[in-house]
Amino acid sequence: MADSSTQSIIIGASPDRVTAVICDFPRYPEWTEAVRRAEVVEEYEDGYASQVRFTIDAGVMADEYVLAYEYAEDLSRVEWHLVAPSKMQKTQRGSYDVVGNPDGSTTVTYTLEVELSVGMLGMFRRKAEKMIMDTALKQLKHRVEASGAAQ
Repeated sequence: MADSSTQSIIIGASPDRVTAVICDFPRYPEWTEAVRRAEVVEEYEDGYASQVRFTIDAGVMADEYVLAYEYAEDLSRVEWHLVAPSKMQKTQRGSYDVVGNPDGSTTVTYTLEVELSVGMLGMFRRKAEKMIMDTALKQLKHRVEASGAAQ
């Protein structure tokens, strides 16, 4: 059974800018260390990705898998799930909740639930999840804030 982990970060940008980076899957390899390739394999009629194939290499863990995406109408939530088990994962469910703050910044809450195909002690799995989430949020923050400075 998979446990869920949640972390949040404040990003100095509007929710629209944050969501634009989150939804630009082909560019993930430019700013996400572990992602080697991200390919949109299916889109909704509005052009948003409905399925994305990821190839990751995080040193001790390399994998290829497809995630199915759904979006809140106002893009305040992006959620996903693993389409089929992969070499390393039995299941994966996750979401980004994107909420604008009065000062113009955005709070992003990342929730992730992964059940691995390989055995891992609970304390090591939780530590790995925390590291993955912490890294993902920091890289997202850096990408969004750097792209805002370039505008």
